[in-house]
Amino acid sequence: MVDDSKKDGSRIRLAADIGGTFTDVAAFDEESGALLLGKALSTPGHLVEGIEAGVAKAGTDFASAGLFLHGSTVAINTILERTGAKTALITTEGFRDVYEIGRINRPDAYNLFFQKHEPLVERALRFEAKERVLASGEILTPLDEADLAALGAKINDLGIEAVAILFLHCYRNPEHEIRAKQILEQAYPHLFVSASHELSQEYREFERTSTVVANAYIGPRVRFYIREIEEHLRRAGFDGSFLVVQSTGGLYEASEAQNYCIRMLESGPAAGVIGTQALCKALGLENAIAFDMGGTTAKAGVIHKGEALTTGTALLGGYEKALPVQIAMMDIFEVSAGGGSIARVEDDGALHVGPQSAGAVPGPACYPNGGDEPTVTDANLLLGRLGADRFLGGEMVLDVEAAEKAMKNRLADPLGMDVTAAADGILRIAVTAMSCAVKGVTTERGLDVGDFAMVAYGGAGPLHAAAVARELSIRQVIIPRAPGVFSAFGMLFSDLRYDFVRTWFTALEDAPFDAVERIYAEMEDEGRAAIDGASVVPELVTVKRAADMRYVGQEHAVTVDLPMAVFETENRATIKQLFDEMHALRYGTSAPEENAEIVSLRSTVTGIMRKPPQETVPAGVEAPPKDAVTGTRPVFFNDIGDFIETPTFARTALLAGNRIAGPALIEEHASTTVVMPGDSVEVDRFGNLVIAIGSRA
Repeated sequence: MVDDSKKDGSRIRLAADIGGTFTDVAAFDEESGALLLGKALSTPGHLVEGIEAGVAKAGTDFASAGLFLHGSTVAINTILERTGAKTALITTEGFRDVYEIGRINRPDAYNLFFQKHEPLVERALRFEAKERVLASGEILTPLDEADLAALGAKINDLGIEAVAILFLHCYRNPEHEIRAKQILEQAYPHLFVSASHELSQEYREFERTSTVVANAYIGPRVRFYIREIEEHLRRAGFDGSFLVVQSTGGLYEASEAQNYCIRMLESGPAAGVIGTQALCKALGLENAIAFDMGGTTAKAGVIHKGEALTTGTALLGGYEKALPVQIAMMDIFEVSAGGGSIARVEDDGALHVGPQSAGAVPGPACYPNGGDEPTVTDANLLLGRLGADRFLGGEMVLDVEAAEKAMKNRLADPLGMDVTAAADGILRIAVTAMSCAVKGVTTERGLDVGDFAMVAYGGAGPLHAAAVARELSIRQVIIPRAPGVFSAFGMLFSDLRYDFVRTWFTALEDAPFDAVERIYAEMEDEGRAAIDGASVVPELVTVKRAADMRYVGQEHAVTVDLPMAVFETENRATIKQLFDEMHALRYGTSAPEENAEIVSLRSTVTGIMRKPPQETVPAGVEAPPKDAVTGTRPVFFNDIGDFIETPTFARTALLAGNRIAGPALIEEHASTTVVMPGDSVEVDRFGNLVIAIGSRA
């Protein structure tokens, strides 16, 4: 039964995903079963305005909602754009430079232009505190509180906005971090203070330092942003629960998001992977690549054996210059190739696409906002893949002449080619970059990309999915319904989720199961307490366990999912077998005869939320109905090397069982699906477009 003191998400469940170019909204009416969708340009100056516009376009309002779910790029963009707060770091005496030294990775030994990572906190703002805790958790040197108070005064005088605290081995004993945070917050309540043990309880001081600094750096901006949305919701008559999507795709309270901001780094992309997982479950599909291409970036995640793959560490900014964050998050690979990615000719005379994006303002040259630089969207328009009068269902008329002018002046003339060749070059480069994203979560993880179907979404995903699939020899592409707002739709399938990890070095053969059980129980009790304190009531609470393991003598570990049965039977042999299998999958080799050790124990506690049903569409015959055929237009296909007259179809009029042979364009409000020559598409019972790559109907 539902606790009357909490909101259960009744009435309308509202979800909003803010991207670099568009803000997407999905609303589910639990009484009528209706799914409402809206899409509006993002408003960088005041992001909540984009949410409000999207909600209005979905035909609903905040006051009607009992649950508001939100994902945003504000956290990741603050780091990538280096627009965060003026931040200080307080760390253990003698370890001031750990953050800058890092791991001394040099992935490309012969690259003369190699650059190390650039810390978010300059050296002058890194301070040392007198204290020391041993790896066992024993206190060697007590925290000098007078010294810390003096540091606090100095930090305040410098106009610091946020403070990150990292004391050595605090994952074993956080006593000093807890006290240091208390002292600073009591003396300077305006400071955003973040302590590392609140975010990560794993070893590796550099990764934990980087994580807590990143959290502090984005903290003031994210806190202001979340509070701004809360205030706007209340003024609009919303009295329900406000939950934020984490990077795992799980949900947590908006109040928690204001303190543990780093957990929402990849909230929007993660929601898309959760939506893909729900779609795979409905289709009985075990392996799928979640491919999301929006206005700024293209992202890929993986569903493997029905589960969305996650990781415990992510690198922000690319491997060679990366700042690591040590939190649980969806295993997502991202490249700067979106619809708004700007194409340009560099000094070396080569054509480049991204990482700069035209964003929502001014947007691509074809948008009516005064942009004058050619983008991927402009290339698609000039090649006939987008209809100038059909973009966003005709709400925004695209300017072909402006796109052609930008393409000619900025690219075609400098490169000595015609506009069509320049536009085609943009798409070729973008497809290659997007293929790298897909390989980053499959081939580089030991998975055969040919074993996966691709689920493509985002406003630009269906435009390019078939080309990316051909590049990688993927045989099947699935375009879900309303792909332009699919990440927002995926939020409706998210659950409350809390991830915990404890570093605990021990040889597997000697690991006492009673101690293992005690550590897991502590984490799971904490997770259940968090869910009990949430503002919504889940239908069911589940627990999943895993362990980071390695062979004795190795440096790095792999995460192994462990079924509850191995703990009930205390079966070390099965744990070892599962580790060997995972090691072989990730690295192509294993050593069953070698001893293994446990590095960290992981537990995920999930509060399962009520899910919207997967709607079906009416059945039809093989031929699409006449009202689905909307005409033809010339489209350029690289394989043919010329424009060919291509039929266009209205997706909303298609029925289950309809089949269309390529080439074809299937248009809907926020996206266009390109069916290439030689491909064929069939509409399944849920209304998904299932494209067979390289075959004719």
